[in-house]
Amino acid sequence: MKKVFLLGYLFSVSALFPAFSQVKYEQLAQLPKIEVAGFAEMEVVPDEIYFNISLREYFEDEKNQKDKVVISTLEKQLIKAITDAGLPKDALSISGLGGYQNYTDKKKKPATFLESKQYELKVSGPDKLDVIMSKVESRGVQYANVSRVDHSKREEFKKQVKIDALKAAKDKAEYLVASLEQKLGKVLEIKELDENLYFPQPMFAKANVRSLAQAESADAVTESDVQYQKIKISYRMQAAFEIK
Repeated sequence: MKKVFLLGYLFSVSALFPAFSQVKYEQLAQLPKIEVAGFAEMEVVPDEIYFNISLREYFEDEKNQKDKVVISTLEKQLIKAITDAGLPKDALSISGLGGYQNYTDKKKKPATFLESKQYELKVSGPDKLDVIMSKVESRGVQYANVSRVDHSKREEFKKQVKIDALKAAKDKAEYLVASLEQKLGKVLEIKELDENLYFPQPMFAKANVRSLAQAESADAVTESDVQYQKIKISYRMQAAFEIK
């Protein structure tokens, strides 16, 4: 008899909870409330600039294909330049390997395969790249260009922008309710509507990387002239508040 009573009690409770939840939801839906959206945006100058650098082998005597400068020699120059610039070794990483055929005078001599190697270098500003590349033999540099930009405190900024957007929503709700001579009550619901992260490439007023093919020494390095587009972080938050 006790087992039957217990089962009947559990059945009654389980049937009651959905009904209770529905009543609670309907009560909340009937509360006088206001729903608003708040927007916030932040612009920051990137402090992490990633460069793609490609080194390739070449011949000191190009015409006769003699005295080849191998990729390991060029890589040592690059690593030493990075160390001399005060950057950690892990600022440089290998992103690719390849090569190309040197088709000079096929009739007299067969084509020679020359190795190439691609790297990604992280620096805090483009001026570092000018100093570094001035210490690498220019004939061994195929290209050096910006691949992407970022900020070391991006996640912190995202949190702050979300908070600012939510505060903006509350401020809006307060002055709208106050205009009706009412007061804002507790928050009932919060939603994140959208996220917008814009990480542009730097806009160059003039080339920030010197002409590698023409530069012969570190004396040729000039100060970089770069105009940055700032990173934009924006959020839109929605909040519902009770009206007292």
